[in-house]
Amino acid sequence: MKILIVEDDTTVAEYINKGLKEAGHNPDVANDGKQGLFLATSNKYDAIVLDRMLPHLDGITLLNTIRASGDNTPAVILSAKNKVEDKVKGLRSGADDYMTKPFAFEELLARIEIVASRQSLANPSATEITLGELTLDLINRRVTRNGTVIDLQSKEFKLLEYLLKNKGKIVTRTMLLEKVWEYNFDPQTNVIDVHISRLRNKIDKGFNYPIIETIRGAGYLVSEPKT
Repeated sequence: MKILIVEDDTTVAEYINKGLKEAGHNPDVANDGKQGLFLATSNKYDAIVLDRMLPHLDGITLLNTIRASGDNTPAVILSAKNKVEDKVKGLRSGADDYMTKPFAFEELLARIEIVASRQSLANPSATEITLGELTLDLINRRVTRNGTVIDLQSKEFKLLEYLLKNKGKIVTRTMLLEKVWEYNFDPQTNVIDVHISRLRNKIDKGFNYPIIETIRGAGYLVSEPKT
């Protein structure tokens, strides 16, 4: 997932940034409210992690501003303000969750993934999935990368669609067998390996970076390109 971190404490920001990268996500960092607002309104993010007390523009005002523009990107407020009235104000400003400092990164990551998945479920009518320079058009069954149209067979398209819908997460062979091939058992064939190989040849070969990563002993991962 592409995640915006708006945090003026550089130590905390780097801690979150490092953890998100290690978890396979693609974070951006802003160290004040104005920069955070600029990034939030200039890019599309899957989630925002937002401090309340920020230089130049506070977190509540920032969130109110992007919500007023119609932007419903899931937001988790992360703040040292821990009174009930602080949490209520944060949630009423449009935050999807509110977490207090000090915090455990594992819990923050879980909360980010939960609010992002809720947003995905709330928008089932999305007709396009994008990942970096790759676009999957679900209506016209069309795939393009950096403007180049890529011809995929039906099963290859379904495989890529499933991988993209689970971007940032490791997808196992069992998951692919159940969701793409609709097998409730492992038929002990190399069908997945063959299709992954074909898909890589079509969407990765000749481009700047690979989309599909093999996680040895676990499965496959697609994630936002690391800058």
